[in-house]
Amino acid sequence: MGILHDDVVIIRPGEREGEPNLITVNCPDKTGLGCDLCRIILFFGLSIVRGDVSTDGKWCYIVFWVVGKSTTRWSLLKKRLVGVCPSCSSASGISFYRSELQPPKAPDVFLLKLCCFDRRGLLHDVTAVLCELELTIKKVKVSTTPDERVMDLFFITDTRELLHTKKRQEDTCGRLNDVLGDAIISCDIDMVVPEITACSQTSSFLPSAITEDMFDLEMPDELPSGILTSDNVSITMDNSLSPAHTLVQIVCQDHKGLLYDIMRTLKDYNIQISYGRFSTKQKGNCEIDLFIVQADGKKIVDPSKQNALSSRLRMELFRPLRVAVVSRGPDTELLVANPVELSGKGRPLVFYDITLALKMLNTCIFLAEIGRHIIGDREWEVYRVLLDEGDGLSVPRNKIQEGAWKMLMGWE
Repeated sequence: MGILHDDVVIIRPGEREGEPNLITVNCPDKTGLGCDLCRIILFFGLSIVRGDVSTDGKWCYIVFWVVGKSTTRWSLLKKRLVGVCPSCSSASGISFYRSELQPPKAPDVFLLKLCCFDRRGLLHDVTAVLCELELTIKKVKVSTTPDERVMDLFFITDTRELLHTKKRQEDTCGRLNDVLGDAIISCDIDMVVPEITACSQTSSFLPSAITEDMFDLEMPDELPSGILTSDNVSITMDNSLSPAHTLVQIVCQDHKGLLYDIMRTLKDYNIQISYGRFSTKQKGNCEIDLFIVQADGKKIVDPSKQNALSSRLRMELFRPLRVAVVSRGPDTELLVANPVELSGKGRPLVFYDITLALKMLNTCIFLAEIGRHIIGDREWEVYRVLLDEGDGLSVPRNKIQEGAWKMLMGWE
């Protein structure tokens, strides 16, 4: 089967103003392709309101109906979506499937050192620029000095793989200067060696009370007070409706990245989707039907495997992120965590949403860290934000926790 390269991803605007844009993907199949596509769509700030997936195990056809911002860079989105589709080689203008022979090379890591005069919302404005420029934040250390200056250290990678060039570095600092204006004092970007990256690791210590409550993967009979979750999640599995597939039916409350959370879970379990349909209903509810098979092409008949997959899906939709406001000595800390895919990729825009929520709550940040922690048998990306209380925290803790949760879930 052949297909013109330009037709791998097609994006069509809605026929009328306010109608969803249509994204179609027609390419060779691979396990986890849906997850990779949904992660990119989430990164571009778009919401999937409807989706259809079909594949014969070799070739797939995916349709997403998406809504988003007027500033969406559709041509760049198409380029990124094409980039995660299985590789193609060109022959007489026709592209055909070619298996990946080697794993992708780990991206180079750069250190962005930014010194600024402090002001409210500064960290979010910097984060917004980095997202706009497709610079991925791997780690960050932000500290405020007594003379109200801020030293931001961002360990970043470049989706465009151009940050080693002088022009890309100058463009990045120039864009930061445009946004920050007189607040910026200096901006420097350097490539870092693995030894420096290792030395910059955040503290591996997390209080046991936090890890027990925040990172429990089992659905508790009763949630501790203050734990934020989505509304009821219903998951049923049926092997009677298809001779070759297990049907998974999900009914739950919609949230930002819902389809990504489902797809990343299936990808981690090495589950393939043969056919799927996703739609949003009234009152913010969603219905998802997925016909799935295991990696060996067979349906899931083992009850223990069914229960394991169902439990994990339910928990990932019930609490896709973990949010808590805790005491750190005499200070107040906002803690946010999300699971990392087995591929090593984290959830997009988490730090962006955290800093935006705090900016809207008129709450300043004194110190911020991003790190990865192995807790149980899973890797987590953990964001620790120490709040600047000044003369006292003016916003109640529960409002900070609720504001961050709603922003991350898209319910703001």
